[in-house]
Amino acid sequence: MQENRLRTNFKDLRQSLNVNTISAGLVASIFGCTGPALIIIGGATSGGLTYAETISWIFAVYFFSGLLGIFLSLKYRQPIAGAHSIAGAVLVAGSLTHFSLNEAIGAYIVANILVIILGATGLIDKAMKWIPLPIVMGMIVGVMIRFSTEMIKSVTVSPLLAGSAILVFLLSSRFLKKVPPVLMALIVAVILAVITGAFQLQNVHNSFILPHLVMPSFSLDAIVSIGIPLALLIICTENAQGTGVLMAQGYKPPNNAMAINGSIVGLVASFFGAHAINIAGPMTAICSATEVGKKEDRYAASFVNGFFFSVFGLFAAVVVPFVIAMPSVIVTVIAGLAMLGVLTNSLKAGFSDSKFQMGAFFALIIGMSGVNFLNIGAPLWAIIGSLFVSLLIEKDHFAFKTKADKTETLKTGTGI
Repeated sequence: MQENRLRTNFKDLRQSLNVNTISAGLVASIFGCTGPALIIIGGATSGGLTYAETISWIFAVYFFSGLLGIFLSLKYRQPIAGAHSIAGAVLVAGSLTHFSLNEAIGAYIVANILVIILGATGLIDKAMKWIPLPIVMGMIVGVMIRFSTEMIKSVTVSPLLAGSAILVFLLSSRFLKKVPPVLMALIVAVILAVITGAFQLQNVHNSFILPHLVMPSFSLDAIVSIGIPLALLIICTENAQGTGVLMAQGYKPPNNAMAINGSIVGLVASFFGAHAINIAGPMTAICSATEVGKKEDRYAASFVNGFFFSVFGLFAAVVVPFVIAMPSVIVTVIAGLAMLGVLTNSLKAGFSDSKFQMGAFFALIIGMSGVNFLNIGAPLWAIIGSLFVSLLIEKDHFAFKTKADKTETLKTGTGI
């Protein structure tokens, strides 16, 4: 059955590949292969890793997360993008000064096993279904609104590059509706960057560096300091964002399957240095945006994203200098423009109903705060804090939600 579904969706892929889905996948890839890759490079440098170990780390997170995105998008026909945890990379970067790479990889393995166990028991899916939709949408807006605010700030950094990209996006949305406005904005910004000399390309490597296989070493301290926080980040921060984005666009994400498959791939990738393989919130948002096209065709965008991710991982040694040369302002403004549709849809879904409004608002402001406590980021605290608020002052709304869920179950004939 699953093989037939994969084969059918792969055959349909050709019809779903068009200028909209390909450009969305390209934009998502540029976003995912720039800033997040630079965080890994910085973390590897501060942790004392060799150049070969750094390239292997980049290979592992991008090659395997690309394969994950390709597989999940084809299997479920949803724009599910695989990636690595940015917060996890920051966590690991700080830990590599205290633990060896072997101990860190042992902790990665434990984290992936924990996620697989929780996914196999169905707890992840049940938890996500119990959380009210307005709270999830409030969290999504709070966490991702920074992409839009940073986009506006980028105009003060580079009025020509950022301002031109925004203007082209608006004009293209108005007059060139058959051409993706984000793609037009990206093309103009890149051309201007080349003309003005904003690209600073240097030290291009023309050699292929083989991935560096590392054997794990299991340390209780490393497992507590790295493994457990990583598992929480994967489930409650990274995958939760991806789930919320898909829900905002009207999909029913396979939460358990996303967690299980991501960590199975992550287990293999960890031997090459990958800290985490999970679902990407921002890239999923770009690939699932309304502007990408028909809802049933948007999975092609995440397929394209996965393809570019895997290629980037394979040729990391050659491509990384180009990533470093890319003006950061272009990445910032294009990411902000690509997120606009998801943010507006999430705002509508989060605040159009009268239920859970206070909880949704607290999810919004906690997500915007960027708070990080106990090595756990704002997305999880936004969910926890807003649930506490709603249970305290909106308890009757949960009773209403339970009745609504039962009614939906009776209509569809499926269990929760």
